[in-house]
Amino acid sequence: MTADLSTTATTLLAHAPATTAPGTGDAAGSLLAADVPSVVQSIDWLAIAPPTLTALAALAVLVADLFLPAHRKRLLGYATLTALAAALAFLIPLRSGDRSTFCVTTGAQACSYTADHFTVVIQALVLGGAFLTVLLSLDDTRKLPAGEYWFLLLASTSGAALLPASRDLATLVVALEVASLPAFALVGIKRGDRRSSEAALKFFLSSVVATAVMLLGVSFVYAASGTLHLTEIADRLDDVSPVLDTLAKTGVALTLVGFAFKTAAAPFHFWVPDTYVGAPLPIAAYLSVVGKAVGFSGLILVTVIAFPSYADVWGPALAVLAALTMTVGNVAALRQNATRARSAVRLLAWSSVAQAGYLLVPIAAAYSSDEQIGSTVAYALMYAVVNLGAFAVAALVARTHPGNRLSDYRGLYATRPLAALALGFFLLCLAGLPPGIIGLFAKVTVFSAAVDAGLGWLAVVMAVNVVIALYYYLQWTAILFRAPDGAPETVGPDTGSLASAPPRRFRVPTPLTTAIVLTSAAGILLSGVPQAVLRFAAVSLF
Repeated sequence: MTADLSTTATTLLAHAPATTAPGTGDAAGSLLAADVPSVVQSIDWLAIAPPTLTALAALAVLVADLFLPAHRKRLLGYATLTALAAALAFLIPLRSGDRSTFCVTTGAQACSYTADHFTVVIQALVLGGAFLTVLLSLDDTRKLPAGEYWFLLLASTSGAALLPASRDLATLVVALEVASLPAFALVGIKRGDRRSSEAALKFFLSSVVATAVMLLGVSFVYAASGTLHLTEIADRLDDVSPVLDTLAKTGVALTLVGFAFKTAAAPFHFWVPDTYVGAPLPIAAYLSVVGKAVGFSGLILVTVIAFPSYADVWGPALAVLAALTMTVGNVAALRQNATRARSAVRLLAWSSVAQAGYLLVPIAAAYSSDEQIGSTVAYALMYAVVNLGAFAVAALVARTHPGNRLSDYRGLYATRPLAALALGFFLLCLAGLPPGIIGLFAKVTVFSAAVDAGLGWLAVVMAVNVVIALYYYLQWTAILFRAPDGAPETVGPDTGSLASAPPRRFRVPTPLTTAIVLTSAAGILLSGVPQAVLRFAAVSLF
């Protein structure tokens, strides 16, 4: 680029007259300045406000932690909530989806950051998921280093919010690592807990390997195309030299591997159960929603925007991955023992693997039309709300049953009727059964995407898996309304007969109650007005 500018300047000077009349020197200078393009990029601060504000808040929280006494550390949590709420508010002026920044000033019109409709929707999902995670965490950080916890959560969220707006491979990789590296520390933040340390190590090692493979693929793509901008990669791979075709295909395949790991797609899912079980419960909820949003956003960007000319490579591959992922997740969820420690969290972990398979279906179908991507976005919004709600109720149960076994939920309706109804509603949404209307309609849109793309066999596999999933979702729902095991008995005051003693009550923290209420209200609202998210399945988000 420097050589091109020097050549342009030299040419203009060579054609300039040797002598000029008085007063014409300024005009010639102005002409030269006008003809030489500027290499200084303009910055649209409003477009980059959500991830920027989140990153600045992370630094502010870390510094504030140094000066706050121990009894006031809770203020850091509320500061984190405020920052995330402000970042969400900055999405409102971006809803038109027509802003870009960090654009190339010479040659092709390519930008590194774009705030289109896809970006705004995924950023809302990420920031909303992080907001609910903070609500789940406010009363669980007393035994954790509060400053580091909130800093790492905000730092990871800033990377997750940056990723859907990234439109070049360099920014994409940086955003992915900014979202991932703090997550490793969050999983292992319970000091002295062997299970937490083991989970963090498994998560870290498997992620590092996947990242290395992805970076190798990115380097191959760059070698074949000579550019990092996604739109330019698509143009150049469209007529890539036959000599570089194999290199380009290999780069595409390896790049997809890294994002497949982040989405917990089989066979790259093996880290999920142990990581969710070992991590603090709010972090498991965060990974199940925000972590998936990161992976699926990156996968959508590289397939639909950068590699459309290789749809014959990634389309069938993702279809097979989708079928394998949903099958592995559902079969493993069926095998969970209700009396095993943390079996409820394990079931949610395997359920999230199965849900990742459903989310992959429209991306695999996008080889025919990028409008299919809207089905993945609609399904992801539904999944985020109800899965975070299920984790919120699990956090409530864990306060009296730290083992968090499925059997611990027996009779929850007798002790916490509203929590039991909420969890039953969330499970029915995940199963796709009424009254979880939004779950049913979201699955229908995914089915339609597969059928419309000519992937009838994948639709059949999904139908079979939905039936399999009904068993463990309905089994867990039924447990909620059964009579509690071993209820203590007392003598009735009037009849003298034996009667069950009233269950012991305990105060539920306000932030946890708020999280359950917000997710329940959102789930009910979406079931009443499903077109609020299903409309994304009928439009192009790019």
